[in-house]
Amino acid sequence: MDGIATDVAVGVKRGSDELNLYSTSPNSVTANGNDSSKKLRVEDRMESPPSRVLHIRKLPSEVSETEVIALGLPFGKVTNILMLKGKNQAFLELGTEEAAVTMVNYYTAVTPQVRNVPVFIQFSNHKELKTDSALNQRAQAVLQAVSAVQEGGSPNSDTSALDSVLAQAPSPVLRIIIDNMFYPVTLDVLQQIFSKFGTVMKIITFTKNNQFQALLQFSEPVNAQQARLSLDGQNIYNSCCTLRIDFSKLVNLNVKYNNDKSRDYTRPELPAGDGQPSLDPAMAAALNKDSSLLGAISPLSAAAAAAAAAGRVALSGHSGCSGVLLVSNLNEEMVTPQSLFTLFGVYGDAQRVKILYNKKDSALIQMSDGNQAQLAMSHLNGQKMYGKIIRVTLSKHQTVQLPREGLDDQGLTKDFTNSPLHRFKKPGSKNFQNIFPPSATLHLSNVPEDVTEEDLRQLFSNAGGTVKAFKFFQGHKMALLQMSTVEEAIQALMDLHNYDMGSNHHLKVSFSKSTI
Repeated sequence: MDGIATDVAVGVKRGSDELNLYSTSPNSVTANGNDSSKKLRVEDRMESPPSRVLHIRKLPSEVSETEVIALGLPFGKVTNILMLKGKNQAFLELGTEEAAVTMVNYYTAVTPQVRNVPVFIQFSNHKELKTDSALNQRAQAVLQAVSAVQEGGSPNSDTSALDSVLAQAPSPVLRIIIDNMFYPVTLDVLQQIFSKFGTVMKIITFTKNNQFQALLQFSEPVNAQQARLSLDGQNIYNSCCTLRIDFSKLVNLNVKYNNDKSRDYTRPELPAGDGQPSLDPAMAAALNKDSSLLGAISPLSAAAAAAAAAGRVALSGHSGCSGVLLVSNLNEEMVTPQSLFTLFGVYGDAQRVKILYNKKDSALIQMSDGNQAQLAMSHLNGQKMYGKIIRVTLSKHQTVQLPREGLDDQGLTKDFTNSPLHRFKKPGSKNFQNIFPPSATLHLSNVPEDVTEEDLRQLFSNAGGTVKAFKFFQGHKMALLQMSTVEEAIQALMDLHNYDMGSNHHLKVSFSKSTI
């Protein structure tokens, strides 16, 4: 399928390039040392169990430690690294096994690349890295510097190369140029890709010198740093739409309109301003001072417009692909078609849900179109639901078939086509502007005036979690409620979205980008 990679090895048996490492523990990996009496055969099974240590192969020979670490930054804290440059391989240790699973799942659908070279990522058999050897000192120095940037501090390293690569980000605004733009790149595509690194606040897109460009503002400079480290040089789609990323000289974007050219996600009330320029004169003047942004602002090129008309969208908008998702590793004792409809309905209008009769830990979910299917997959793949990390992939099926009339399938298939609970049927709905990854903080709306904070705390506690924080806003109509974990928030959303609060009010629950 165009734009979806299938060549990422996950637990694939290796051939003659097997590694020889030395270790003092069967569950650890050490840097190459002098103890040759304990040679380990590295994982060569068809499927390795999940581990927070990942094995990365086929790296380009000139790769740096920073570039390898950057592969893991979007998924959580990177706690250790072991470079094996002679083998073009590396081991990367993440802070949690869940973060490692999310990373492997993500790179199963999106080909990871370093310096435009596809690399292969799989779980290691080893549960931790031990890198006490002096041979690994530089890698450890880089790791410490990246960790400092990751935590918002200043890197503390004597290595001059690190000072330039890992210095504190000068701006929360990134300047993005798309090379080899064979497919169109929309605001939603950019927001989806970059939001993995932090809160995207504003985006402005335009074309200069026949190149599609964008300015994208994060809430924090460190998020811009992480995104630049991980995404610069990557392809959005297979073999095309290459991201060239640098920091902008601007530190704040002034967005006047929310339309297909610009968006301020912090101000959903902005007008569409159809036919109006996205940039005010002051912004345009500032852009012209940026030495690498040349030429006049113009519409999308004819080639890009033609591609958009043909609907040839890949990574973040597979309009040409099936809108059916395959969800596996479900908790078959807990999952229902209704719970899946509610969760996946956060990212699109789920039309039909079918739990497989002979494999009840798997289900097919038919979304309204391929764009919604891709959006749901990108946000929900690797999330924990009812105690199990679910896997979401695009299905080869084009539709979900309903059972034959008169056939009892035990309620495993449900048709939600005419459900009143679809969030995205209304054109221009604000729900389109409030799509966020699963988070521990939930946004509640349609709250009756007589419902108290204690009522809501009790309701969500009864859903099987712990309420850590709560805040009403906009009078009493809306609230933010923070659960102790993302998994608890996912369960609460499935259980309590559309909950009847009385007084003709049904509670609306969604994920929030905010914290309390």
